[in-house]
Amino acid sequence: MAELLQFAAHVVKGRWFSVFASFLIMFGAGATYLFGVYSKQIKSSLGYDQKTLNLIGFFKDLGANVGVLSGLIAEVTPTWFVLLIGSAMNFAGYFMIWLAVTGRISRPKVWQMCLYICVGANSQNFANTGALVTCVKNFPESRGVMLGLLKGFVGLSGAIMTQLYLAIYGDDSKSLIFLIAWLPAALSIIFVYTIRTMKAESQQKNELRVFYHFLYVSIVLALFLMAMNIIQKKFVFSRAAYAGSATVVCVLLFVPLLIAIREELQIWKDLKNRSLENPPRVVTAIEMPKQDIPAAVPVPVPVPIPIPAKQLDEEEKQKSCFSKVFNPPPRGEDYTILQALLSIDMLILFLATLCGLGSSLTAVDNLGQIGESLGYPARTVSSFVSLVSIWNYFGRVFSGFVSESLLVKWKVPRPLMMTFVLFLSCIGHLLIAFPMPGSVYIASVIIGFSFGAQLPLLFAIISELFGLKYYSTLFNCGQLASPLGSYILNVKVTGKLYDSEALKELAKKGLTRKSVKELICLGKNCYRLSFMILAAVTFFGAIVSLILVVRTRDFYKGDIYKKFREEREASEKDLALSSANGR
Repeated sequence: MAELLQFAAHVVKGRWFSVFASFLIMFGAGATYLFGVYSKQIKSSLGYDQKTLNLIGFFKDLGANVGVLSGLIAEVTPTWFVLLIGSAMNFAGYFMIWLAVTGRISRPKVWQMCLYICVGANSQNFANTGALVTCVKNFPESRGVMLGLLKGFVGLSGAIMTQLYLAIYGDDSKSLIFLIAWLPAALSIIFVYTIRTMKAESQQKNELRVFYHFLYVSIVLALFLMAMNIIQKKFVFSRAAYAGSATVVCVLLFVPLLIAIREELQIWKDLKNRSLENPPRVVTAIEMPKQDIPAAVPVPVPVPIPIPAKQLDEEEKQKSCFSKVFNPPPRGEDYTILQALLSIDMLILFLATLCGLGSSLTAVDNLGQIGESLGYPARTVSSFVSLVSIWNYFGRVFSGFVSESLLVKWKVPRPLMMTFVLFLSCIGHLLIAFPMPGSVYIASVIIGFSFGAQLPLLFAIISELFGLKYYSTLFNCGQLASPLGSYILNVKVTGKLYDSEALKELAKKGLTRKSVKELICLGKNCYRLSFMILAAVTFFGAIVSLILVVRTRDFYKGDIYKKFREEREASEKDLALSSANGR
């Protein structure tokens, strides 16, 4: 019994259990992708027009992507503190939205709703910083696949939560907001102490194989969710049927725990065998060799040579902050925060992200209204959001695993895959600009896939070019362009053009804005011009990312993981030496 308890403690403290816990926390960190499901409730309950709704959507994107605060906090506080802050913010923000939509509090002002959703969405940065950054540091030589898996579970979050809320609350999107408030917060609290930075004593030979096992489980989960999405649109499900599908989802979510226990069991056995092979040797007084101990030989103490004051001043000038900022180390070494933010590589990434993620976020946030404008029924509109969520997952794991494989085997620069993904995204935007029967389904798949693929690539490129020392802050800074692009393209372009087309329709009917409660646009022209602009902006972003490909191709031709491999080999030698000495 005692040994079983020791093994249980070993599992909970292990790296692989930390990975499993991170999967669950990341699945709860994707609530922002469900905005297309409950945005209609916010719009109708509070009487907003599309421009106002898009403004709220912008603050949602702003909160979800401005994670500099969480990064800076993570630099000086433990991981558990970061996760607890995120848990509190998640519950506070979404709970207030739920109270407003259900009429339990007086109708809030627009700026208050923007604040609530910004706080709630910002909580996912604390989850990302606490779980994702920690896992990348724990598995630095598998960062691509790790990022793909973790962000993949974020991508599945929308479809998973949809199944859970249908089983718990029924078809009530207001209750979905309440589920978003309490479930992610509870997950962070439950696993708060199991996620921390750990260094493996040795590299497991089957480490990549284990990640593929996690991948296979997540693919089965994604395919099941897709099947449920299709079946539930064709047949009317009872509450019991929804409960059954939600149970299967929960079982699949906990299969990675079995994989983690299996790996920790192998590590446990290896540690026990190692201790048996090299037991600590206690040397007694009887065993001490009887020989004269030589007298201690005095060691001469070197006399410090004074350095001239002028030379010291020159060295201080060379080490000044200003000098360091504009003289960064080679790519792959640990940049300071300012060195990274002011580098040309980061500026190029910023511009490509502004164009690519800004356009994709705009498309995702408007999917509900796009389906409505083109005459799709309400049940079908919600399926677009689920399709985006599921293919968001496939894009993330694809970019993570495939880019890592191409990098290791053929030295293909990771920014090249980002260029490919942005070109693919242009096709999705054009399918919405020039719709055909059923084209929104295809567009949802393409936009979801390309949107998902961009995030692991962005985070992996930042970690590779600028090092891991300040990764908590830098990866959050890297996605700052996303809300800026969303504000420009969603609020200032798409929202205004949508309302303009809706007002034209009202004018044709002889009505004014004051005569209707909700401003709705119907027809193919509602989003045509705006999505043509999005396609052009995304194409420009793809061209910009090609510049980064050219700049970094020599860096990616080298061995970018050499430093981490040398550190691990040195740690293994130290461990072997200490075992041989019986320590």
